[in-house]
Amino acid sequence: MKIMLRQERGKRDRVLQELLGRTDHPTAEELYLTLREKGEEISLATVYRALRSLAEEGLVATLPIAPADRFDPTTRPHYHFHCLRCDRVFDLDLPYKPELDRASEKLGFSVYHHTLVFHGLCPACQEKTRRVE
Repeated sequence: MKIMLRQERGKRDRVLQELLGRTDHPTAEELYLTLREKGEEISLATVYRALRSLAEEGLVATLPIAPADRFDPTTRPHYHFHCLRCDRVFDLDLPYKPELDRASEKLGFSVYHHTLVFHGLCPACQEKTRRVE
């Protein structure tokens, strides 16, 4: 039992290490495929369990963006942009607005933090659209 827990812990740490080196906000499946390409013997279910555990511990952030959650190694509050054409997710260098938390609290909610994702076209996809027109 201890060996299995240690192995599971090692795989969880491997998932974290892979995510820490990325800025593209990958899905669990993308992380799984990358790890497999690097020779890791890991299942997709293990990657999902690892990411859920890491998120519960506050080591990674989960971005609920359809059709699949994305994962972010940056856990400080910040905003994102999701391109509807290429499906990439970008960090936005905008100041976090804690006053939005307080505004919701005035309505009776207990707010711990908020997430904001803008949806539209990234600069590269806008350029491709202009070239087609």
